[in-house]
Amino acid sequence: MPLIHAQSISAGYGDSRAISDVILTLQNGELLALVGANGAGKSTLLRVIAGAHRPTAGTVSFKDSDISRLTDFQRNKLGISLVPEGRRLFASMTVIENLIVGAGSGRAGAWNVESVVETLPMLKPLLKRNASRLSGGQQQAVSIGRALMSNPEVLLLDEVSLGLAPIIIDELYESLSVVRQSGLGIILVEQDLARTIAVADRIMCLLEGHVVLEGKSGDLTHDQITDAYFGHSIGSFSEPDLTTEEGVQA
Repeated sequence: MPLIHAQSISAGYGDSRAISDVILTLQNGELLALVGANGAGKSTLLRVIAGAHRPTAGTVSFKDSDISRLTDFQRNKLGISLVPEGRRLFASMTVIENLIVGAGSGRAGAWNVESVVETLPMLKPLLKRNASRLSGGQQQAVSIGRALMSNPEVLLLDEVSLGLAPIIIDELYESLSVVRQSGLGIILVEQDLARTIAVADRIMCLLEGHVVLEGKSGDLTHDQITDAYFGHSIGSFSEPDLTTEEGVQA
């Protein structure tokens, strides 16, 4: 029984369709990575699973129960937690106050302020500092910690490394390796293909809202993923300029 089963999901914004007929499953303890260029539909798919965006078609199930009609808050209480792109912290609140907000789901479990700080040690000297006074990496750590405070079974991570220095990214991913030991399922959106291949159990590549490649990380080569990412195997999709944000980090 999968933790998450998203069946034939289509969603968009106004007249623009972001994803079309996407099927996704996540198993207990699995790390599934979503890759693709900007605009491929990765964040929209995460938001649909989290309940933050209503699809135009399809269903989402959590442990064989249809949760398609539940709000993001209701899904969070069931055990699905989203770390959104852009962090979205409460800027006027302290780090510890932001973390405590994450416990609002009321779910019991091993994650509390002490265990979060132990897993994300960069937070320890920052607990009384306002979120507005944090660096990007520190804010990302708070955002992850806040999600863990809800004691989730599914953690949705959107662009963990975006705009961060390599040393901070390494520290965050070291913390995520500890998080994985708790056995929760993770869906990760990440632009860095080398890092994605190294950490993911399975990879799904989206192109213009469609799944164009999917498989176990060990069964896919970097070239296969890159070709799918840029649409080479499909034919008419032109390669983005790697010097822009549309590119992918090799």
